[in-house]
Amino acid sequence: MKSRLSKLQRYNLILASRSPRRQMLLRGLDLVFEVKVKNTKEHFPDDMPYEQVPEFLAKLKADAFDQEQLGANDILITADTIVVLDGEIIGKPKNKEAAREMLKRLSGKEHTVITGVCLTGKDDQKVFSARSEVLFRELNDQDIAYYVDEYNPLDKAGSYGIQEWIGYVAIERISGSFYNVMGLPTQMLFEELIRFTSKMKY
Repeated sequence: MKSRLSKLQRYNLILASRSPRRQMLLRGLDLVFEVKVKNTKEHFPDDMPYEQVPEFLAKLKADAFDQEQLGANDILITADTIVVLDGEIIGKPKNKEAAREMLKRLSGKEHTVITGVCLTGKDDQKVFSARSEVLFRELNDQDIAYYVDEYNPLDKAGSYGIQEWIGYVAIERISGSFYNVMGLPTQMLFEELIRFTSKMKY
């Protein structure tokens, strides 16, 4: 009897993300994939509830590809992660000073991380999302300055990577998937891939 993993390995997975973290997490599922990225202007309606934004953006990234050109065994994976504090979406910092200010805002507070994922095949599409709650301890200026200067928070929503030094020393509690905070809810993704492929004709 074939394992569920071996069935998934029959498919040609395409990850539309330059994120080294997402690539690492997908490899961690023992799945072989190729990376193809199309530049997409990330925008969403101003009045859209923040809970809907990650799925909207993940689908937007998928729609940049021509679905009809996908092969019968192709599955395109797109994703987008947001950080929400006090009902406000916090994006990526423009510079180190902005990163320091973001971390000061997160200090001592709980915030929400939501990752939207879109699976696209030749004849079908599935969009879903995962939510995690993250609590930071109080951060002092020295810890914030060290992290911003020694690491690269400029490419990360919320100005931090949970898998980096700041995550080791400052996060008191996580409710939900750790890997979701990194950028890809691996457990949910694996199960959704199983469901998605069960409906494919290939």
